[in-house]
Amino acid sequence: MPDTHLPPAVREDMRARYRRDGYLFPLPGLSPAIAADARRRIEEFERRQGRPIDKAQRHKPHLMMRFLDEAIRSSTVLDAVEAIIGPNILCWETALFIKEAGDPAYISWHQDATYWGLEPFDVVTAWIALSPSTLESGCMRVLPGSHVGDLAPHIDTFAPNNMLSRGQELAVKVDETKAVNIELAPGEMSLHDVKIAHGSDPNRATDRRIGLAIRYIPTHVKQTAGTGDCAMLVRGVDEFGHFEPDPRPTGDFTPEGFAAHKAARDVRMKIMMR
Repeated sequence: MPDTHLPPAVREDMRARYRRDGYLFPLPGLSPAIAADARRRIEEFERRQGRPIDKAQRHKPHLMMRFLDEAIRSSTVLDAVEAIIGPNILCWETALFIKEAGDPAYISWHQDATYWGLEPFDVVTAWIALSPSTLESGCMRVLPGSHVGDLAPHIDTFAPNNMLSRGQELAVKVDETKAVNIELAPGEMSLHDVKIAHGSDPNRATDRRIGLAIRYIPTHVKQTAGTGDCAMLVRGVDEFGHFEPDPRPTGDFTPEGFAAHKAARDVRMKIMMR
């Protein structure tokens, strides 16, 4: 029996719209209460360490935060993801995208598939809002249909306020009048294709914008740009074994969790920064 609780007609409609547009939103992800609790726990950790979560900590935080490990296994989230990529699902990556109020940080227009090394491009990102994600606070913006066809050329800018690892940016002109603003309330999520062109502006609101991006892949996907990459099975079975298994955290912010996070991130950065 499948794990999903979505009726077949709903799954087919979601799949058709996703294939056409390259994204879906707004979708239920986490309850508002769970989203608020996740934000509270993240900010408690920041207070304890005396600084905001840094660039290293924001990659694969589910390896050191059990409450995020639980979030990536949400049946509501996985039902939607399964409608797109099928029943055997790995979590390859999570990332916290935090924009402080009034901060100049932004994300340039880009396509994720250009630098992750994952093939085939059967990758879906679930982006879950942990605080209001609005146009004012710098919500994600997408270009509908831009996932169809070949990848566009990119350049690496390493711009100081760009939140991407290499400041990667489309090397072609973007018609922003065609962009769709992915505005989400806390707990709501969007799904987007690994090839869709997307970006976001600085946060001009008075509150932080906090989002959890979860990168899901079907188990047949391979890492082609390096060795030792790791992922975590969250639904179904893995008959391929293309990735080393990430360990589940036994608690929040344990020494073992921090060690697992560092090891996984070190491998991933060698691939991402190749």
